[in-house]
Amino acid sequence: MGRTVQPGGVLITAGEKIMDHLRCVVERITYQNAENGYAVIKCRAKGYQDLVTVIGAMPDVHVGSVLNLGGTWKVNAKYGRQFVVETWEETLPATAYGIEKYLGSGLVKGIGPAFAGRIVRQFGEQTLEIIETSPERLLEIEGIGRVRVERIRKSWEEQKEIRNIMLFLQSHDVSTAHAARIFKTYGNESLKIVQENPYRLADDIWGIGFKTADTIAEKLGFDKEKYVRLRSGLLYTLNKLSEEGHCYATRALLMKTGAELLAVEEDVLSMTLDEMIRTGQVITEKIPQTDQAEQAEENTVPEKAIYLPPFYFSEVGTAKRLAAIYSNQEGIQVPLIGLSERISSRTGIIYDEVQLQAIDTAVRSKILLLTGGPGTGKTTTTLGIITAFKAAGARILLAAPTGRAAKRLSEATHMEAKTIHRLLEVKPPEGYQKNEENPLRGDVLIVDECSMIDIMLMYHLLKAVPDTMTLILVGDVDQLPSVGAGNVLRDLIDSGCFPVVRLTRIFRQAMESRIIMNAHRINHGKMPDISGGTRSDFFFMDMEKQVQKKGLDETDSSVIAAETAQTIAELVSVNLARYYKTPPSDIQVLTPMQRGIVGAANLNQLLQNALNPGGAGLSRGGYLFKAGDKVMQIRNNYDKEVFNGDIGTIEAADQEERTLTVRFDDRLISYDISELDELVLAYAATIHKSQGSEYPIVVIPILMNHYVMLQRNLLYTGITRAKKILVLVGTRKALAYAIHNVTVEFRSTLLKYRVQSLLPSQTI
Repeated sequence: MGRTVQPGGVLITAGEKIMDHLRCVVERITYQNAENGYAVIKCRAKGYQDLVTVIGAMPDVHVGSVLNLGGTWKVNAKYGRQFVVETWEETLPATAYGIEKYLGSGLVKGIGPAFAGRIVRQFGEQTLEIIETSPERLLEIEGIGRVRVERIRKSWEEQKEIRNIMLFLQSHDVSTAHAARIFKTYGNESLKIVQENPYRLADDIWGIGFKTADTIAEKLGFDKEKYVRLRSGLLYTLNKLSEEGHCYATRALLMKTGAELLAVEEDVLSMTLDEMIRTGQVITEKIPQTDQAEQAEENTVPEKAIYLPPFYFSEVGTAKRLAAIYSNQEGIQVPLIGLSERISSRTGIIYDEVQLQAIDTAVRSKILLLTGGPGTGKTTTTLGIITAFKAAGARILLAAPTGRAAKRLSEATHMEAKTIHRLLEVKPPEGYQKNEENPLRGDVLIVDECSMIDIMLMYHLLKAVPDTMTLILVGDVDQLPSVGAGNVLRDLIDSGCFPVVRLTRIFRQAMESRIIMNAHRINHGKMPDISGGTRSDFFFMDMEKQVQKKGLDETDSSVIAAETAQTIAELVSVNLARYYKTPPSDIQVLTPMQRGIVGAANLNQLLQNALNPGGAGLSRGGYLFKAGDKVMQIRNNYDKEVFNGDIGTIEAADQEERTLTVRFDDRLISYDISELDELVLAYAATIHKSQGSEYPIVVIPILMNHYVMLQRNLLYTGITRAKKILVLVGTRKALAYAIHNVTVEFRSTLLKYRVQSLLPSQTI
């Protein structure tokens, strides 16, 4: 093997890679991926006049970080010279410039850019030592009082502990993006807990999954067949399946998927599962034979369903509560003679035969399922039902799964409508205040957008519904099912145990909307009318033609995707806003997927640059959050009373306190920087996240890049979010593919059978 002595005396063996080293200060973060830690950053490095571009996996670096980097230089044809990171280490800055950048980043509460400059001018390179050993000397700085000094001292101590966690995790080659959340959960016990049982992270901390915990455990030398590992892996597998909508997994599927994840034999895993069943960590039940028709015919042994307890009890409880409500004949009595005439005279609406049937069924039956597409009169029928009950003196409650859906219901009925969470008075840590012991007070509960309600939320709602109450569930069963586990509305309709009224007639006023007419065409498997025109509200931009006009390759999917992303940014920031005299905040981009060039993450970066450029903010999870940004909450936070899918606007980004203030409708909510992974930019959102919402103008990219997600009900759901204008941007091939792809993914749920076992079928 040959050897070469490089200039400077470095001995290199043939085949070895030459590793360059760079010490630098992070000036700005151009891009950061929360999932894999990949970042593009601009750094100031000694010996280089211009900023250096650094790329690679560097999770949780922030402006002001001082980095020791190992890697190689390369020249990118598009972006020029870049340093590709292979190893990195964060250190405390040594120069006055670096210290000022470090403190000015907002890492230490109580010190923003202005105070950082004053402190460093006073103490120079001794600044960090003074904060560490003699923080009272900060009183020498004009404008800093004892309260601020105490805040700085406390924050510095916390950062030291967080830094220890970060260094520990980094030494085990895993992302440190969750270090602050780990410290917030465990405090000074953090390192001890992580070292003793890293799988607790997956159990206790939102956002940290099994794979992260397993990586740490592997580095710590945990046996791969250790019970805590196998248990955590099985729980992770069940939770991942619930995120796909399944309430349970078959034992066979759980064993197969779990064994692949954990790289162990199925018999070893089976013993772990048996112990989990014995101790009640999971619950097992035979699947009804009728539900196994699609399974292998030779399988004569009834397959078993494995449930996480919350989903099992929610499914069983939902069926029992529905049966109890439906079977109870007590409740408000509505006079039936002359009912239709009385309602029409009060509302001024002439109802058709099916709508009158819905109203009549609602007042006769304890439960009604009302479904229909856009423009079929769900709202006017609901108004008729409300009018009928009001005339009889009934107390009526209105609810919907999301804040926007509740607001729409309130505007349509001129009555108060609440989100289900607010109706049930959620108060952490006690939970739902309204329940079987403290039920809702009223005679009738009408719930809109029921296709969005998952099995757990439905159970919590029904626990608070007294047996004497009439329940009206309204929704469009052809939309996407709930983000959470279950397929509640469809299961209840398919059970055949409750009265169901389907509204199918499109009313004349709705026929004037091409959005509504095209939604119904798509729902019936037909191509929409994309002829456009000045009076149309439905437009299709053919990106293949646009790319062709520019002389680019229309057969290159990446070229089309890049052009589509740029076109969308121009539509939102300039064209649509100007033509329809609509603020960009009222224009919502909805996309099938989170990833990719026309995924929500990349479109958000483009739209933020176009609509809210420049300015300082707080970085977290690959996003820079600035005042004026549109953001979305992506998990239920009962403490703050903001829920998955809620959209707000950032009012302030405090770099000293490291907090964001976000306005959700009429409420201001504060977020600490460690909580910012609950937020994402929301200039663009996935169609799944848009359920229950409506927007004046909606723009949807539709390309074959998203083919794995292109389904009829997804496109239908996206289109029906638009109130005034809908613009599809993409290719005819992708549009046709989505319309003809009616593959609705099966969801493992036994709700239908549980209801059928408790109630006889209905003929409605």
